[in-house]
Amino acid sequence: MNGIFIIAHAPLASAFLECVRHVFPDHDAGVAAFDVQPETTPEATLAQAKLALKQLGQPQALVLTDVFGATPCNVAQKLVDGVNTKLVTGMNLPMLLRAMCYRDEGLDMLVARALAGASQGVMQVAVTAPQNQTLRNHDQDPHDHQQ
Repeated sequence: MNGIFIIAHAPLASAFLECVRHVFPDHDAGVAAFDVQPETTPEATLAQAKLALKQLGQPQALVLTDVFGATPCNVAQKLVDGVNTKLVTGMNLPMLLRAMCYRDEGLDMLVARALAGASQGVMQVAVTAPQNQTLRNHDQDPHDHQQ
């Protein structure tokens, strides 16, 4: 099973981990969060993050971070080797939950699943009630609004 290591601006990483624990209360083993503190130097942050990733205790890990180019991502780039660890940035909750569901797959497939979860989880939602929207050709039952 792949580990999942969340590294983000404080307190976001811990908040994402709490969401994992809420949705998957018995499946958070092998998942860790590392909050990057604003007053800590990048060098000290890297040293702490290396230790936290090692303590995860998984042979392979998907590293998720919040914003490309920011300190958490820059630190994470120095953590990953591209073989036993892969990095994905721009993390959102659908990405994380999808990754949790497919941790048993190969690391490359896990990356693909996480990216799909991220993009599929972002959509515009109608602001009017479904019964007030016009039907599209592929809608089968005008009373069935479930996907």
